[in-house]
Amino acid sequence: MRIAVDAMGGDRAPQVVVEGAVRAARAFLDDEIILVGQTERIQEYLPETPHGLRLVHADDVVHMHESPVEALRRKGNTSIGRCAELAKSGEVDAILSAGNTGAAVAAAILSMGTLEGIRKPGIAAPFPTLAGGRCVVIDVGANVKPRPEHMLDYGIMGAEYARALIGTAEPRIGLLNIGAEDAKGNELVKDTHTLFKASHLNFVGNIEGPDIFSGRVDAVVCDGFTGNVLLKVAEGVAEALVGALRNAMTEKLRYKIGAALCKPAFKKVHAECSSAAYGGAQLLGVDGICIIAHGSSDPEAVFNAIRVASELSRNHVNDHIVDVVRRIKNQAGVRSATA
Repeated sequence: MRIAVDAMGGDRAPQVVVEGAVRAARAFLDDEIILVGQTERIQEYLPETPHGLRLVHADDVVHMHESPVEALRRKGNTSIGRCAELAKSGEVDAILSAGNTGAAVAAAILSMGTLEGIRKPGIAAPFPTLAGGRCVVIDVGANVKPRPEHMLDYGIMGAEYARALIGTAEPRIGLLNIGAEDAKGNELVKDTHTLFKASHLNFVGNIEGPDIFSGRVDAVVCDGFTGNVLLKVAEGVAEALVGALRNAMTEKLRYKIGAALCKPAFKKVHAECSSAAYGGAQLLGVDGICIIAHGSSDPEAVFNAIRVASELSRNHVNDHIVDVVRRIKNQAGVRSATA
């Protein structure tokens, strides 16, 4: 497994990216990790180069405030652009960036292309559930104006992601809506619902927001605008609850004592809910593995993102997606022929 890591992407790059990559290189001895970026700055945080890690120079960076496509074209040799080029040439199997999300999506699509039968890639993010597992939500930001057929693709990809990464044998797919009734929703949701019902996928119907966290479904489909709002609201609510709980626990002595006794439980919940556990979201539908990490990623998140990229590659998740797409298209062809 070979993975190119955008060393310049993220709020605290390149330091935290280098630290996470070095840890991964020492842990995953069968993998090769390529740190891509301004080599002089990378080497400031690299006193020694462990086995399995090497550097590739890139002159420039796509910053968070920049227009992604414009910056990729104008600057030429950017760290994320170089990562995608390495994937295009077959020199790496996966790419990872905690930088500008739009630039990562654009670079991956332009250089890597899309999988056979996939019309629009989508970003899949795992959400924690009360059942102790994860629910994959797709799309959380790649395509804000999808068509119903794109949403069907998201369901296929989200289910295969859940199967490969989370270990769900028969992933249950839900369609995010304002109510569970079939008749509810806008035109996009209603038309998408019809496609799912005819697809022979394990579709459980419309779901509402709380169902994401209940463990009722394994993969949830929505448009990129809704998904991105959902993701950021969920992150904000989690931070607010942690802050409120921390403030409450310091108000009285008995609260402090109770908090000390419950510390192991708090750590367990934090580990299960933290986005660092999976390192980031995956851009599903491109011909390769592309992990998009949070801009605030720490070394642990970078380490886990590299681990997830390796697992997805070894589980051949893209091959499974293509197989399911072919099967559904064949079923549609049989129905059309017999209609």
